[in-house]
Amino acid sequence: MHQSAIRKIDPREPEAEIIAEAAELIKTGGVVVFPTRCLYGLAADAMSPAAVERIFMIKQRPDNNPILLLIDSIVQLELLVEKIPPAAFAIMDAFWPGKVTLVFEARNSLPARLTAQTGKVGVRLAGHPVAAELVKQSGCPITGTSANLSGRPGCYQLPDLDARIAGQVDLILDAGRLHGGVGSTVVDVTGQKPQILREGELTADEIRKALTAIKKTF
Repeated sequence: MHQSAIRKIDPREPEAEIIAEAAELIKTGGVVVFPTRCLYGLAADAMSPAAVERIFMIKQRPDNNPILLLIDSIVQLELLVEKIPPAAFAIMDAFWPGKVTLVFEARNSLPARLTAQTGKVGVRLAGHPVAAELVKQSGCPITGTSANLSGRPGCYQLPDLDARIAGQVDLILDAGRLHGGVGSTVVDVTGQKPQILREGELTADEIRKALTAIKKTF
């Protein structure tokens, strides 16, 4: 077990040189602990099967548990999913970046482990300034799974980061104590009507209101 490097980073205006260091690690198959609004996450190149495998090993994650992705633009989203339904556009327009993760039909080109053989992939436009810059500078979608062992609570401050996680990553970006809480709301948009899989920062009523403009209800 090696000693992971730790870099303190400004959560509102992240230092360019630190982001560049983290992004370079991700481009070369590395794994980085990074802040999101609520919890610390594990970032790796989502298009690299080997990097995705590392995430599963570090988290001791079951094979049937898919991993959500963070993107920096709709252009990246189009490379990941088969189609973007009108309901998805309505939700994205209302709430992205952050707050809601949308589940789409995944393209076959994605690493199989990401989707856990479900044919679906969860995607969110990165909202936290550090996460957003990390995706942008990495030049690829990154994994957005929480930095914890599978089944254990998420980590919103680094003193609580499990040593078994910290000892297997390549870099830790320390943005201090995070917001904590329930995380993003997860909505499946693959069916005829959107389905809330997990209610988080956004309520079901807020999602419904965003859909009224296109006369979608559920």
